[in-house]
Amino acid sequence: MTETVYNVLFLCTGNSTRSIIAEAVMNRVGQGKFKAYSAGSSPKGQVNPRTIALLKTLNFNTDFARSKSWNEFSGSDAPKLDFVFTVCDNAAGEVCPIWPGQPMTAHWGVPDPSTANGTEAEINLALMDTYRMLNYRISIFTSLPLASLNKLALQKHLDEIGSREYKVES
Repeated sequence: MTETVYNVLFLCTGNSTRSIIAEAVMNRVGQGKFKAYSAGSSPKGQVNPRTIALLKTLNFNTDFARSKSWNEFSGSDAPKLDFVFTVCDNAAGEVCPIWPGQPMTAHWGVPDPSTANGTEAEINLALMDTYRMLNYRISIFTSLPLASLNKLALQKHLDEIGSREYKVES
């Protein structure tokens, strides 16, 4: 008997940093149980070079990484999505895409590190914080006993994951 593989789409505005990182992390952490994709409501057309550099430093394969529109996932030939997570940051005044249809959805807002200012080290720290926050949330999600949760309980977990504060341990 084969285990179910759940399709997950991470959405943000530009699909150049946060959703790309989430896609990479999910495909590593959830390998065999989840297949991740990413897209944007207004894709920038290219992945942020700092994102590629970070992922390579963390030994991720970046061949998958390209900035694309969420329209690629709305057609009849698109994969059937089980989960859609928005990772844009409402606090920054971004408009997050809304996904129609039947997948379970949640908002896991993360500040956009591509707008970080400061020294090279400060900008890289903002990018690494984004990675850590997404890795933390995705790790919690992938450990949920999906088969034993009803939809209401699962939705509660998804919403709680998105509202968790990530604390850097010193």
